[in-house]
Amino acid sequence: MAKKVGVVGARGIGTTHANCHKDDDLADLVAVCDVVKERADELAEKVGVPAYYSVKEMLAAHPELDIVDVCTGGYENGSWHFEPTMQALEAGKHVLCEKPISNQVTEARQMVDFAEERGLYLGCNLNHYFTEPADQAMERMNKGEVGEVLYCLHKMGFAGGELSYGGTPNGHRDKNFPYFHVKAFLAHPFSIMRYFCGDITHVQAFLSQPSFRKKAGDVMLSVNSIHVRFASGAVGYLLSQRGDATFGLGGWWSVEIGGTQGTVVIENCVEKLSYYPGPQPDGAANPELLAMGETDGPIVTNTGITDFGATFPTRIHAFLEDVTNEVPRSKLRSSGRDALATLEYTFAAIESFEAGGTLVRPRALPPIHGEPTLEG
Repeated sequence: MAKKVGVVGARGIGTTHANCHKDDDLADLVAVCDVVKERADELAEKVGVPAYYSVKEMLAAHPELDIVDVCTGGYENGSWHFEPTMQALEAGKHVLCEKPISNQVTEARQMVDFAEERGLYLGCNLNHYFTEPADQAMERMNKGEVGEVLYCLHKMGFAGGELSYGGTPNGHRDKNFPYFHVKAFLAHPFSIMRYFCGDITHVQAFLSQPSFRKKAGDVMLSVNSIHVRFASGAVGYLLSQRGDATFGLGGWWSVEIGGTQGTVVIENCVEKLSYYPGPQPDGAANPELLAMGETDGPIVTNTGITDFGATFPTRIHAFLEDVTNEVPRSKLRSSGRDALATLEYTFAAIESFEAGGTLVRPRALPPIHGEPTLEG
């Protein structure tokens, strides 16, 4: 039976989520909510469900709701996530929350702990690895075609530069927030790095901004250079920027995971996967000839997909599928705990920057206890 869903937040992301639920056989969209009446009414008319103007009102009108999808924004794109999420969990509803899970790590910890206490699913829209290239890369890794992971290089940033800079208008939610980009953006690249390489145990960060932002009085630290170490011992590097430059190789989004047997590279998130197999014994370096090892790669797969928006229905369907199948909470894909990890790393990066680039160890994640009735 389709899960009954209410969407909170009726701006662009909320509209996208509502349409995804409307088109998914596993969902029955029954309500939308926004504190701005005009926005709620407009979306409600588009998707053909009642509009509400507070979460409390929506929950009272629809006690049958299974899932509340929180698509609000706020300062640093996350300051309006805590209250509706906690209200929904208090009412016994599963929650899918937009990223970042919050703009405050203390709130995120409470959200994750409360969902666990209530025995409810809390997911987050970390949708960047719900793609064909990510699936193909993970399949190669699981087959051992990468071998022991040694490094991860990730670049993510909107194409832009000095000539296209438009400033930050008065009243905009990123104005006067130096960490807007860090908090609103890094959830995605950190989630990718952790998805492929595991937990991050050490963070060192240098944050900056170009001179054209400084001249405009823009305080956003929009260029982020972050060095990490994973629990496995592998190392990683993240370079992000927010329309300050235009990346070359790999496009606006690229990740390279290199190991002892091969390397996978994803370009433009949804578009392309290249696999570079390591040299085989018959092509290995020949000391007598001082030749480098040779390889037949790369093996390239182009999906034909260029629209990043394709990730939304895929990720949302995965959450609906997990809730419908009643998977163990520890197996929930893109969980609240996963989202908390990205925020712990983000705040570790901020701490490192504020201390002049010192090495910081992110706070450990809450342990996974498992569910005896489902996991033996």
